[in-house]
Amino acid sequence: MRTLTRRLLLPGLTALALAGTGCSAPGHTPAAGQAGADAPASTAQEAQQLEVNAAPQGSSAPTPLARTRTGTSRPEKSSLKVASYDKASGRAVISGSPQAPTAKPTHSPGPAKPVAVGDVIASAPAPGAPNGLLAKVTEVVGRSDRGTEVKTAATTLDTVLKDDRADGKVAVDPASVTVVPLLKGVTFSWAKGQGVRFGPQGAKLPMGNLRLDVNAAVDTAKDAPASAAASVSGFVQLAPQVEFAYDGGKPGGAGVRSAFLGMSGDWSSQWALKGRAAASTGAPKRIPFAKLHSAPVIQVGPVPVVVNLDLTCYVQVEADGRVTLDVQQDVKGDFRVGGGYTAGKGWAPVSTSDVHSTPVNASVSAAGKVNGALGAEASVGLYGAVGVTADFAPYLRGEADARATASSDGKASATASWAVYGGFDLSGRLEFQLTLFGTPVIEHRIPLGTLHREWPLGGVWWTMAEGAASGTAPRGVAESPR
Repeated sequence: MRTLTRRLLLPGLTALALAGTGCSAPGHTPAAGQAGADAPASTAQEAQQLEVNAAPQGSSAPTPLARTRTGTSRPEKSSLKVASYDKASGRAVISGSPQAPTAKPTHSPGPAKPVAVGDVIASAPAPGAPNGLLAKVTEVVGRSDRGTEVKTAATTLDTVLKDDRADGKVAVDPASVTVVPLLKGVTFSWAKGQGVRFGPQGAKLPMGNLRLDVNAAVDTAKDAPASAAASVSGFVQLAPQVEFAYDGGKPGGAGVRSAFLGMSGDWSSQWALKGRAAASTGAPKRIPFAKLHSAPVIQVGPVPVVVNLDLTCYVQVEADGRVTLDVQQDVKGDFRVGGGYTAGKGWAPVSTSDVHSTPVNASVSAAGKVNGALGAEASVGLYGAVGVTADFAPYLRGEADARATASSDGKASATASWAVYGGFDLSGRLEFQLTLFGTPVIEHRIPLGTLHREWPLGGVWWTMAEGAASGTAPRGVAESPR
């Protein structure tokens, strides 16, 4: 099977935030060559409420860059950028030089250094760092025609945001999503502002939505007739947004007061499961049909924060090979998953969903059971590290039963029933990497807890009354909703 890959590329964002960590010795004054012509950094230590917005996009948009000089506590815009980064060695090249100082020094300060030991780099996606970079400068190696080469070590967001506060939601630009179809019959569509649309269904979508359509065969039971070939068809549509919150606490306090990272949005799907699926052995068979990835850059004040989102859409079928199913349903609702931190209490999971289903048709034939889901595994994190994982799975479940009994006096009876249910499961966990906020280490993965709902889509039962041993026809049939 040939795998098709469609990449929808977000115009390059090469953002950089340089934030000092206050490692300079008391009384240290930066060299004149380091001062540059950037606006003087504020020395005020009052906490600020930072706005949370989407970073500017497009080749003509200003690049979101920030810098805090060593020894100060507030980031500010800068003309620097990460020209390259090597993850194995932790070395980075910072290009762009600060402008000449306004006051001419009385002695030659030597070459200007755009970065110094103690600076913190918070960069949007850059060469060698596709998920952005959050690192502290540990050594300035030297300068070349490419820029200033530095050695770096991993750090956390509190070294940049310090005691400031931020709280906001940012919608994910559907045009920034990279899609890899894993099955034939998968198409991708999206719609964004200014009437920009993509894909066969793009013209029908609300702004900010993306949609995956699938029409694929699934394994059919070996003894099933051609008319009972198993298949799944339909679409998944969503409008995801990133939620980010941070409260650094009081200046000089004990550390981060609170934090939150999560994903929320509207969800809708319409899908059908038909035919006689092959019997599954062991765990239900999960068939991924598309992978999606995006690394949106959110602007927290002057600091760019890279959020990584991954989504794997899948079909899951569990059957005994006996039931022929014909079910279709519409599912609409919303979801919110994430992790919240509060000082003194630690990390706690957040998972909510309000989902409604409308049956279109439902029928089951033969005796047996089948369960099919059209779901998505999602993960959200920072700078390429997973923080929260969630599995959202709307499903259809059908079952049929038939029984016949006979007694020694020649009397017999038969009963049968079938029923179809819709439902959804929402589960997941918090990961170790949420400590990127600067909070205490998560010692164990914390489960989100499972949300489970189920509702009847249709069903009947019937009974054939007792008949004579000689073969007299049954006297009646009773039918009622299940």
